[in-house]
Amino acid sequence: MPTAATNSQVTITDAPAHGRFEARIGATLTGFADYVRDDDLVTYPRVVVSRPFRGRGIGDRLVRAALDDARRRGLRIRPACSFVEQWIVMHPEYRDLVVEEAGEGGETGG
Repeated sequence: MPTAATNSQVTITDAPAHGRFEARIGATLTGFADYVRDDDLVTYPRVVVSRPFRGRGIGDRLVRAALDDARRRGLRIRPACSFVEQWIVMHPEYRDLVVEEAGEGGETGG
């Protein structure tokens, strides 16, 4: 079982052929954050961290890497995954990347 110290050894890489960012400790895939890029928008449908590696901040590092990449590329984001949505709530400095969907934040009709 990995220890908390292994978190410092986590490597996050973009794997565009798989449409995801991958977290690895050595050669072991510990988690990933799927994405779908479409023009100037990127959607994040899910973040998965393998059970033995949960609670070590790997999901946090995956999301941060994905959103930093989107910012560098000048992309807007759609957080379709609840983990990504909640992560942005906890890190409002990334809120400016989120594209507002039609009907969000507007007045309701009546």
